[in-house]
Amino acid sequence: MSKKKSRIRFRDLHGIVLLDKPLGQSSNEALQAVRKGIFRAEKGGHTGALDPLATGLLPLCLGEATKIAGMLLGSRKAYTAECRLGVTTTTADLEGDVVLERPVPPLTDEAIEQALAKLRGRITQVPPAYSAIKQDGEPLYVKARRGEAVDVPAREVEVYRLDLLSRTEDTLTLHVECGSGTYVRSLAVDLGEDLGCGAHLTALRRVWVEPFREPVMLTLDQLKALAAQGDDALLAVLLPVSAGLAGLPALHLDEARSLAVSQGQQIPLETPMDGQFVVLAEDGRLLALGEDAGGKLRIVRGFNLPRTGQDAG
Repeated sequence: MSKKKSRIRFRDLHGIVLLDKPLGQSSNEALQAVRKGIFRAEKGGHTGALDPLATGLLPLCLGEATKIAGMLLGSRKAYTAECRLGVTTTTADLEGDVVLERPVPPLTDEAIEQALAKLRGRITQVPPAYSAIKQDGEPLYVKARRGEAVDVPAREVEVYRLDLLSRTEDTLTLHVECGSGTYVRSLAVDLGEDLGCGAHLTALRRVWVEPFREPVMLTLDQLKALAAQGDDALLAVLLPVSAGLAGLPALHLDEARSLAVSQGQQIPLETPMDGQFVVLAEDGRLLALGEDAGGKLRIVRGFNLPRTGQDAG
């Protein structure tokens, strides 16, 4: 008789984990390893998938933090990318089959800079055929793997920075800062074509995601080691939900107004507020993400966090 698997006892945890995603693991696999295997959190989500080839910062949202995962998904991100010149592949990275090999011409820093300059700012980009973009309810990479012809529509994306960090005869290492929906693989392909030799991505590391500009990332092994020390050590690295809203102005409420907001009541704002802002209870607890609607507080997103003075569970 096979042993019965012990059921995981999930718990109500809220906060953000700054994971250093390992090479070769999908973002969802990394999420489940952290959510189920380490924190045992009832709910969890990630903030924008990294390819298995990619490593680096993957903010994971647990509990009420899942309510801001979409905001983090759309935020500015930075990467270190390595491209190999002279070779194009089916997937635009080293996991694909080689499509074409071409000699790499002698390149000057000036020629590379001219090519990079064309890819900065608001640009039109064709995402890779092997991508998670859905068409007719199915990811494009599924269609591509079946050998179907995939027509990928171009899209506008924002590239804030694209700088050459170092190079050899056939590799370029780049620093990339971009907005949501930008494919660094496509930047490598377009750069290689402009340089006349083709290129594909050989390594990608995400170094930050706003508002986590200087993240202290933790690997799966580090999280497991903390879990072995006990909950106090593990939960100490779980960032509060409010950390994902850092940089937004704050509206501090007294006890009576906090109670009114927590009960879904609309309250007047004593001073006008621009844009979105965080709404904090008298004990510092995150109550809501709000905005000014004609002098009254409009709740954009409410949070149901425990009354502990901290919103990390």
